[in-house]
Amino acid sequence: MDIIKAIKEAGVVGAGGAGFPTHIKFNTSIETFIVNAIECEPLLETDKFLIREHATALIEIIEKLKMHLNASRAVIGIKDKNTKEIEALKGAIKKQDASVEIKVIANYYPAGDEHLLVQEICGKSIPPTGIPLDVGVVVSNVATLLDVKNALEQKPVISRTITVTGAVKEPTLIEVPIGTSISECLNLAGGVTTTNYTVLLGGPLMGHECTKERVETSYVTKTLGGIVVVESDSYLITMKRLPMHHIIRRTESACIQCQMCTDLCPRYLNGHPLYPHKVMRALGMHERNLEAMISALICCECGVCELYACPMGLSPKTVNQFIKKELLAQGIRFEKTENLKYEPHEMMPYRKIHTDRMVARTGLQKYAGIHLNEVRLYKPSVVTIALKQHIGVLSKPIVKSGDFVAVGSLIARNEEGTLGANIHASISGKVTVGLENIVIEAVDQMEVLDG
Repeated sequence: MDIIKAIKEAGVVGAGGAGFPTHIKFNTSIETFIVNAIECEPLLETDKFLIREHATALIEIIEKLKMHLNASRAVIGIKDKNTKEIEALKGAIKKQDASVEIKVIANYYPAGDEHLLVQEICGKSIPPTGIPLDVGVVVSNVATLLDVKNALEQKPVISRTITVTGAVKEPTLIEVPIGTSISECLNLAGGVTTTNYTVLLGGPLMGHECTKERVETSYVTKTLGGIVVVESDSYLITMKRLPMHHIIRRTESACIQCQMCTDLCPRYLNGHPLYPHKVMRALGMHERNLEAMISALICCECGVCELYACPMGLSPKTVNQFIKKELLAQGIRFEKTENLKYEPHEMMPYRKIHTDRMVARTGLQKYAGIHLNEVRLYKPSVVTIALKQHIGVLSKPIVKSGDFVAVGSLIARNEEGTLGANIHASISGKVTVGLENIVIEAVDQMEVLDG
């Protein structure tokens, strides 16, 4: 089967969080193919485990994709601290005599940001609002590539390997079907250790908040690699829950225009015209500085400015998010300047924030240093599978309520000409189709076959 067709049929999307349909990303020719093995968020162990367990398979699919993409280079970017994973990759490369490079990168945050990774490996700055393809590069993470390898063996995406950590009794790696409830995932880690908690889906710094009231009705998707439990009165959650009117008042009264939010901003250091301190000044002093405001549109929302840089404990990232929403609602976009070359700031090498310092600053130190080597497998009796787990439109169900489906069968399709991805049954069972999801209740496999 054609590679692109196989990837599309299997419903592969970017597993690192964005969820961009992989059959579209790989339908191109490039100069450099970069594998993101950084695992940018602290506390997560998922990609490291996948590298150790599947190094041979990983190198095999990288070689195939390098050839498919007509790339002259294939490079794995990985943190220097991950020595076991580096050795596993080196062994697999040697065994297969593969033309794959390893680029060892310092342990800083957010080294896994694809703009920074491309700069580290290729010495090129992707334009603001641009993508790696703009500079002849495709970036894909470890879990996505293993999904691609499965796709070439006609195995669809039906499960995820996830780190469950933080305020849980037994931090662990789990492998569960797509659509498993977050509550069940927490139980696999022995349950939470506090009554007043919040779950961060994806990672502690850039993950999406899920309150304890919603863990029963939130579910595993194709893009989920981490579940981190933190106390609801922690610094991270307190900052996330500040009301916007309060953030604006604090900005008006306490921003001292020290410029630290800009000086440490990874995108500013990569040469982008992003100046968080000017956005804060425009908001706090009610300046009509549209140029400053528009720069908020190119913020990657990593949180360095808000969680680390600001000496006054203000919220530049949240202000950027607020300004983005307002500008986009007015139809205002950041306009690309054609043929303009962006160069990294001369201080970029000296302003990288060590991940351990970020962990300490955000109160995550008590959960750090846990290394996970085993994965727990689990099959729920019910799954709730979202029809939109990707960038693009909802997939269209091809089953109806009352149908019986077998695990791995197609249940929703990406319609031709739309941006989206196919979705498959993660367990065998009886279907209930909703407006935004498909619920499958497990039944005996023989019942499915007989039906």
